[in-house]
Amino acid sequence: MHLEPPEPIHEDRVWSDERWTARIIKNEDDDGWAVAMILDGQAEPALVGPWTMGRDKKNPKPLDKAAFNTLVKTAQEVIRRSEQQRHAELNRNVSITVGGERIRVALAIEPNEEGATATLRASNALGEELAQVAVPPTFRLTTASAEAWAASGYGRPPP
Repeated sequence: MHLEPPEPIHEDRVWSDERWTARIIKNEDDDGWAVAMILDGQAEPALVGPWTMGRDKKNPKPLDKAAFNTLVKTAQEVIRRSEQQRHAELNRNVSITVGGERIRVALAIEPNEEGATATLRASNALGEELAQVAVPPTFRLTTASAEAWAASGYGRPPP
């Protein structure tokens, strides 16, 4: 079954395309207005920020194509940065030298509802995998722990 994308909305306080909806909302903290950017299918807004007052100083400035496009770009950047931060929290790597060869040791944590898992990998300068072992998601990858793992012959590293 193929669903047609919803019709675009171009109103003063709601503007949407097939992926994003900008909705101007009353700022409950003061007399101003805010705009919420919601990606289709998401429960929470990707971005909520202040919105400009209109000329009458009571009502919000109406949304328009230029403002909507800027809001979409900003919301996409917020999502991208959030994903980068999440990736950085779950993936770490260090470089060490073993026998004169540069080795990259990477820790990848896979979040899971039943419990996270983690994998420690070593690869050479050409990207060829030298070793891979499962480790607890609490494993701390440091230069020292990577060097100790390499010195052990890439066996099971200590916790």
